[in-house]
Amino acid sequence: MEFKRKNKAQLLSKIATNDRHGENSPYFDGWKAYDNNPFHLTQNPNGVIQMGLAENKLCFDLIKKWIMENPDASICTAGGVDKFKDVAIFQDYHGLKEFREAIAKFMGRVGGNKVTFDVNRIVMSSGATGANETIMFCLADPGDAFLVPSPYYPGFARDLRWRTGLEIVPVDCKSSDNFRITRAAMEDAYEKAQKWNLNVKGIIIANPSNPLGTTLDIETMRSLVAFVNEKNIHLVCDEIYAATVFDFPRFVSVAEVIQDMDCCNRDLIHIVYSLSKDMGIPGFRVGIVYSFNDDVMLCARKMSSFGLVSSQTQYLLASMLSDDGFVGNFLRESSKRLAKRHYVFTKGLEQVGISCLTSNAGLFFWMDMRPLLKEQSFEGEIELWRVILNEVKLNVSPGSSFQCSEPGWFRVCFANMDDETVEVALNRIRAFVLDRENQESNRSKRCWRKKHLRLSFSSTRLYDETIMSPCMISPHSPLVRAKT
Repeated sequence: MEFKRKNKAQLLSKIATNDRHGENSPYFDGWKAYDNNPFHLTQNPNGVIQMGLAENKLCFDLIKKWIMENPDASICTAGGVDKFKDVAIFQDYHGLKEFREAIAKFMGRVGGNKVTFDVNRIVMSSGATGANETIMFCLADPGDAFLVPSPYYPGFARDLRWRTGLEIVPVDCKSSDNFRITRAAMEDAYEKAQKWNLNVKGIIIANPSNPLGTTLDIETMRSLVAFVNEKNIHLVCDEIYAATVFDFPRFVSVAEVIQDMDCCNRDLIHIVYSLSKDMGIPGFRVGIVYSFNDDVMLCARKMSSFGLVSSQTQYLLASMLSDDGFVGNFLRESSKRLAKRHYVFTKGLEQVGISCLTSNAGLFFWMDMRPLLKEQSFEGEIELWRVILNEVKLNVSPGSSFQCSEPGWFRVCFANMDDETVEVALNRIRAFVLDRENQESNRSKRCWRKKHLRLSFSSTRLYDETIMSPCMISPHSPLVRAKT
C-alpha cells in the first residue's frame, strides 16, 4: 500500500500535487458543506444556505428579457444561425473586434466615462482567475513576491501562486482605520519581504475590495501609484466589482487616477477585469487583462491562447454590451437592487446587535462578530464559524480565510439568493444571536449565584471561628477576596 502511494506521487508533477492551491481552507470547506446539504425553500428547508459565494443573481430578468428580444445575437437561434459559420471557425488571439470594442466601451461607462480604454490593449482570458494568473506569469518569476493588502480574496492563493510559484506577502490593514491601505502598512510589508530575502515585484489590490465591499478613495489610489513608482514595482488593480457600487463614493479606476499624475511610469500599471460580478455571468468565463505596458500586453496576448473566451460568447456579448439603452438601464437597476438587498440584510443584523463595516459596493459585507467570540483569537473565530456552519446552517466565510489580521470578522454574500431565502437566513441569524444572549445571561446568573454562595459560606465560617479566635480577620482582607 505504501509503495502504491509513493509510486502514484512520483507519476504526478510537483506543480499538480503541491499544497499551494489553497483549497484546504474554511472558505472552501464551507462550499463543500453547502454542496453536501444545499438549502431549498421546500425540498430541503433545513439545509445549508450558501452565503459564501459572491454571485450576482439580482438582474437575470433583465438579461433574459434582452436575449428574448434579440434572438439574432446568438448563433444558436434561428435568427442568428446564418452567422454560425463565421463565428464558429478559428479566431485569432485578439478576439472579435466588435467584442473588444464593446468591452472597452463598457469599462469606460462603468467608470463614469472618465477614461477611454484602448481597444488594442484588451487581452482576453478565461475569467478573472485566468487573467490574474496570466498577469503574474508576465510580471514575476517563481520565488518572487507580490504584496497583497489584507483581508484579501482567498482565491488569490490559487490564482497568484499555485502554478506561478510566487509568494504572497500580506499588507496588514486594521479595523481601527476601517481597513484602509496606508503607506506605513505597505512599507512594513515591503521591509518584511526584504528581510525574508524575497524579491518584491509588485502589489495587487482589489478595488472595490473583496471582502470589505468598499471603494478606494483617490488619495489612497495616488499613494499606491506613488509607492510602486518609488520602488519601481508593478501595480495590478483587480477591478472586477467596478459596476457593483450602490452608494457614494463612486468607483475610481486606476486608469483615471494616473491621467492626472505627471510623474507616473505607466509601464508599471495593469488592470484585471471581468463580467462575472458586474453582469452576473461567471459561467461565461469572460476575463480581461488591460496593461499600459506594451511588452506585457504582447506577452499576455500570447499566453491567452491557454484560456480564450469562446467566439459565440464574444458574439453574444458584443451585441448586448453595444446596446446603450440596455447597458444604461442594467447598471442603474443593478445598483438599486444591490442597495436594497444590502440595506435589508445589514438592518436585519443591526436589530439583533450585529454591526458591519460601512460599505458601498460588492456583493457582500464585512460582518463584525467579535462580541460573540468566546475568546478573542483565531481559534475562537473558527469555533464560532463551525457553529454557524454546522448548527445554524449558514455558510459565511471567516476572516482568517481572508488573511485578516484580527479575529472575529466574517464575509457575508447577499446577492446570490432570492428574497424568501434572505428572510430564512435572517431568521436563523436572529435565533442564533438571541439563543447566545440567553446562554450568556443564564451563565452570568449561575456565576453570580455561585460567587455569592461562596461569599456567604466564607463569611459565616470566618464569623464562627472568630468567636473563639483571638485573631479576628477583617472581611475586607485580601485573604477573604482570594477565597472568592
